[in-house]
Amino acid sequence: MGKRVIPPVRTVDVGVFLTVLGYVKDAIKERGVSEVEALIELNDRVARREIQLVDPNPPVVVIEYLLSFYSLWFWVLTLGLGITLSSIYLLPQITPFTWLRVLMGALTSLYFPGYAFIEALYPQKSELEELERFALGVGLSLALTPLVGFLLNYTIWGIRLNPITISITALTLLFGLVGVYRKYQYHMLSLELIDDVKVR
Repeated sequence: MGKRVIPPVRTVDVGVFLTVLGYVKDAIKERGVSEVEALIELNDRVARREIQLVDPNPPVVVIEYLLSFYSLWFWVLTLGLGITLSSIYLLPQITPFTWLRVLMGALTSLYFPGYAFIEALYPQKSELEELERFALGVGLSLALTPLVGFLLNYTIWGIRLNPITISITALTLLFGLVGVYRKYQYHMLSLELIDDVKVR
């Protein structure tokens, strides 16, 4: 059986807002496509930037934004730091757990600080590709971690496990929170643009 040809989609006027369910129902009714085909079509149109998906109940306060799925990257980062701290201070230092400690220690020193810093510097997804974010995250971590060690060397705590762990964790969380706030600012700007479109 050949591939089914989907009739062209009627254009939606600028400023017309539909729910995803409404779009799918319209596609089924008007063009006789299946629900799956309508969802694939919607996904393709979003990828081509013909349609923009908008959250119907977006967070408008920083705390709501921090606790929403928009800041999921921050909570994954925090979870990674929590696993690192657990592997250092809570888990026994025997063979299976030492591998976890090595892995999480490497991530915490070689990726997490730079990744959080990149999220703070470039809060919009469109500013950098994922590969660029990864490469810059590793590169900046390779610069930030020795800098933290260098600065700790001139304090009363010196370069030991506890000061290094606390410093890198605090620095990563600080950069992460700055990144969340900067992303929140762009989020509010996009909400203002959407409100402008609705008014017109």
